[in-house]
Amino acid sequence: MNYRDGFLLQCIIYCLLWMYDEYLGLLLSLVLACIFTALLIFALIAELIEKSKVPRSFFIWMLISIAPPVLVSLIFIAISGGNFYWLDEF
Repeated sequence: MNYRDGFLLQCIIYCLLWMYDEYLGLLLSLVLACIFTALLIFALIAELIEKSKVPRSFFIWMLISIAPPVLVSLIFIAISGGNFYWLDEF
């Protein structure tokens, strides 16, 4: 699987998740984007301290894993205008 296919597949999965449930989509998008960002930062710091044999594709895939949840979240927030149904319940 190349990078473009991986990016598009993740975008489709996040879009389906957002369409199924906005709350779950937002929650998982934020959590997974934060986890992947923390992993990437930790891996980059470890790589700076001591060179490893981790392939460059690992870092590219980590960047690709951060972008789709953020992008899909921004799109769905823009579409809904920031008015989510689950905010009206409280």
